[in-house]
Amino acid sequence: MSVSPSFLGLPDRLADGIKPRAVIFGAGHASTYPGKDSSSHAMAADAIRAASQEDAGLIAHWDFDLGGPLFGGHPMCCIDAGNIPTTMHDNAGNRARIEAKTREILALPAVPVMLGGDDSVVIPFLTGFTDHGPVWILQIDAHIDWRDTVDGEPYGYSSPMRRASEMPHVAGIVQVGLRGVGSARPAEIEAARQYGSRFVTAREVHAHGIDAALRHIPEGAKVVITLDCDGLDPSIMPGVAARTPGGLTYTHVIDLIAGLGKRATIAGFDLVELYPPADLDGLSTLTASRLLVNAIGAVVRQS
Repeated sequence: MSVSPSFLGLPDRLADGIKPRAVIFGAGHASTYPGKDSSSHAMAADAIRAASQEDAGLIAHWDFDLGGPLFGGHPMCCIDAGNIPTTMHDNAGNRARIEAKTREILALPAVPVMLGGDDSVVIPFLTGFTDHGPVWILQIDAHIDWRDTVDGEPYGYSSPMRRASEMPHVAGIVQVGLRGVGSARPAEIEAARQYGSRFVTAREVHAHGIDAALRHIPEGAKVVITLDCDGLDPSIMPGVAARTPGGLTYTHVIDLIAGLGKRATIAGFDLVELYPPADLDGLSTLTASRLLVNAIGAVVRQS
């Protein structure tokens, strides 16, 4: 279950008496479509860990993204629990294991931080918050992920926000970074709008800044951030399966994370859909590693 190296060299447990604020874990597979192969997405968690190693000795150094060291001068309070065991096409079993791990972390209590995996891992991750609602979802993605079923599978990577909309503990959904064309047809757009999902296109963020998204999140709400890597522009995140021009910048995303940490409470965070075979010179894994640092920093800094 342990992974070597861990993210930033973080331990898998803390000294007695110190409770973690956040727990990282990897989930390589959830619900893979019939005849499809999700093994390349399953490489992402360890690729991000490997990219973080250059900064492993710098945790106590000043981080200009965060305005101080990662843990803000406080004791280390984040652990990397490694990867949970998943098996491609063991869809029901994978979902059960991801949900169970999420519930386990929330019971500590701590903030679960999941590294996918394709977007199907998000569904059991969100299901794990059943007893910890109401939660809002801030999705950063080029696509709305609102398909009901694809090839007879209702829990695949095209359906996480559709399934989330059916969860009683989910109070609302804000979808940021939308652009281009994907699997959504007019019927899916209408279904999302009828639910009340707030669409914030990438062009709106470029024109009006991150407040175009943050204003939809109620102050003081508990929020789960789900970050699909194709929400970022492919010039900085080329390692995705669906490159789409016009995406969010790195600064947009870290400002969204930090802004959310000040406006609301980050209750969970996942980063999914990194596709290492499409990466260029390690740029995507480096960017993903830095995004994860910012998420941990925001969690540590919230009251």
